[in-house]
Amino acid sequence: MARHIYSCPLRWSDMDAFGHVNNVVFLRYLEEARIDFMFRLAPGDGSPSFSGGSVVARHEIDYVRPLVHRHAPVTIESWVTKITAASLTIAYEVKDPEQVYVRASTVVVPYNLAEERPRRITAEEKLFLQEYLDQEPVVV
Repeated sequence: MARHIYSCPLRWSDMDAFGHVNNVVFLRYLEEARIDFMFRLAPGDGSPSFSGGSVVARHEIDYVRPLVHRHAPVTIESWVTKITAASLTIAYEVKDPEQVYVRASTVVVPYNLAEERPRRITAEEKLFLQEYLDQEPVVV
């Protein structure tokens, strides 16, 4: 099982009054990692996969440790824990080599923007997602 690795820079504006990354900012970090992961399939090869749109149906986040501002980026590992006919679940760890700051998951639904409704996962998308499939739950 492969994991997608995303190097996420910390911005000074990500900090809250207590000097650590604000809880809402972690959603932006997860979004950056998720978009980087999902669009790996589409642009380079001319594939239409995932380019038609997707919507977030659910987020679940466990804040393990505070993350304070520094110049070094944080690593976000992501992988797929579930694939259904019309949704997928992506798990994440926001971490350094020896420290996990956040564990999270997102349910994503492929969406047909022109028809304004959810759509099924294509065979091409499923094949791509299966490379990252690990059905073991993330333990907090």
